[in-house]
Amino acid sequence: MRINGEWLQCLDGDIRPVIRGAILGGDGVWRIVQLLIDTGADRTVFSADVLAESSLAELEADRAVGGIGGTIATVTVETRLRFDRDDGVATFFRSRFAACTQIEALDMSVLGRDILDLFALIIDRRSDVVAMIGGQHAYTIHPRTN
Repeated sequence: MRINGEWLQCLDGDIRPVIRGAILGGDGVWRIVQLLIDTGADRTVFSADVLAESSLAELEADRAVGGIGGTIATVTVETRLRFDRDDGVATFFRSRFAACTQIEALDMSVLGRDILDLFALIIDRRSDVVAMIGGQHAYTIHPRTN
């Protein structure tokens, strides 16, 4: 399986690797979400705007999430994430995820190692590739011939 991402120019002008997915809202509606690929994040965390738009029930207070800017409080939500594979088939992940409650805490939702560790991850700016590889897909690293 291959799930393709992209290099996205963010509002601050920086270009970052993201994977587009969908989150199942509390109202049963799938909503598109862009997830920043963060290999240093232990787990996936939704931004406060995604939490508000998705109408997900906040199950409980969660442990604080830490990063360069310090720690932020989060809540736990249970939902499904959907990613479309390169062959058009959808792949689903159901879990409890962390979500921020303060809008200024996180600019973009983060895809963490709770999902990333299930795949080989290719983030290659030079070749314009962002992809999660699993199942029957594989990749090989070899010297350039040109």
